[in-house]
Amino acid sequence: MSGRTTTFRGWKVVRAGAVIQGLQSAFVMHSLGAYLVEIEREYGWSKTALSGAFAVNRAETALLGPAQGWLIDRFGPRVITRAGAVGMAVGFVWFSQLHSLWQFYGAFLVMAVGSAFCGFLTVTVSIVRWFERLRARALAFGGMGLAAGGMCVPLVVLSFSWFGWRTTAAVTGVAGAAVAWWLAKYLDGRPADFGEEVDGGKEVVANGRTVRAEGVSDVHFTASEAMRTKAFWTISFGHLSALFVVGAVMAHLQLYLTSERGYTLQQASFVAAALPLMQLGGMAVGGWLGDRVNKRLIASIAMFGHAGGVLLLAWAVNVFIVVLFVILHGLAWGVRGPLMQALRADYFGSSAFAAIMGVSSLIVMIGPIVGPLAAGWLADTTGSYATGFVALAVLTALGMLFFVITKPPAPPLRSTVDNTAATTPQMQPKMAR
Repeated sequence: MSGRTTTFRGWKVVRAGAVIQGLQSAFVMHSLGAYLVEIEREYGWSKTALSGAFAVNRAETALLGPAQGWLIDRFGPRVITRAGAVGMAVGFVWFSQLHSLWQFYGAFLVMAVGSAFCGFLTVTVSIVRWFERLRARALAFGGMGLAAGGMCVPLVVLSFSWFGWRTTAAVTGVAGAAVAWWLAKYLDGRPADFGEEVDGGKEVVANGRTVRAEGVSDVHFTASEAMRTKAFWTISFGHLSALFVVGAVMAHLQLYLTSERGYTLQQASFVAAALPLMQLGGMAVGGWLGDRVNKRLIASIAMFGHAGGVLLLAWAVNVFIVVLFVILHGLAWGVRGPLMQALRADYFGSSAFAAIMGVSSLIVMIGPIVGPLAAGWLADTTGSYATGFVALAVLTALGMLFFVITKPPAPPLRSTVDNTAATTPQMQPKMAR
């Protein structure tokens, strides 16, 4: 890219968002499974009860979604990120002191609120405001933090051996929150607030040889207008279907490998770390393809990677099968993930993106709530994870149909004054800081 691109503030937003998401991924999302193994050994709670914590985390995120979207638009990503950082630190310290099941769930509730506020939705909104034709690429780069953070799971598990899981939780929670607080200063604003243009300027886009994605509109939908389109619902249900498998794997992979396949926790942690490594490669591919190829087609193909990967995991009789699962599921996750947000921003614009994503989260988060609970309950009931993994794989494969039938929405009917205001988000006044 040209020299100007390297100084474009939008890429600073992407880098800050990548680090923030990496911290959340390393200390919350991907390490959760390792914590569950330690807690199961210490307290003997059932897999259903343990997976309930992951469901609580996801449910809290979903219920917060609409309010979080409004708060981001009202106060700006910087304030919301810092509020979340405080909540995440408090939640981790409480988690490190738990001695009962109610404390376990209570700590996860606080951690869920904190990590949601300083995590995915807030970072995604910040990035979307700065990019259009380079949107898939920017979201993929920002999402690479999630994958890179997941590769830190073996270090977290090693810290369990050296310091204990309680000390690890308290220290990583507070340290991660402190870094997120500092990086939040980069997340506020739009290009016009800094005298810049979307994507870094027209000549940068030209040098990048990009094309205008399918369905990109100069009209920016409100949340209520987006909800009246078919595309809002098909994208949301397609996204939900993918997260049946994603949620179940995140919560149960290490429990499954240690309880049914004879892996040690340290060995299982390396498998868990290999997944985001493949996800990282998938994001690089998805970010490059997403600005050049139909995003719906890419997402549809990725759904089969999710389904096929978890089917292999259900009967992972040797290491070779586990490796195939890691490749299929990890690549599918990485390729598809950034495109979910890019599709919504392409179709509905960036003005009300926070509110649209917030409402959509109420639907999408059914996946990572039901997936882990179903897998845990079936494992307790049948004595094996195989039945649950197969059922979730089928649901995910069928979810591919939602992306197939998705079409760009027609512009909403408005008066001339409303339509003009909705097509120029970059000219809005500076957000409160």
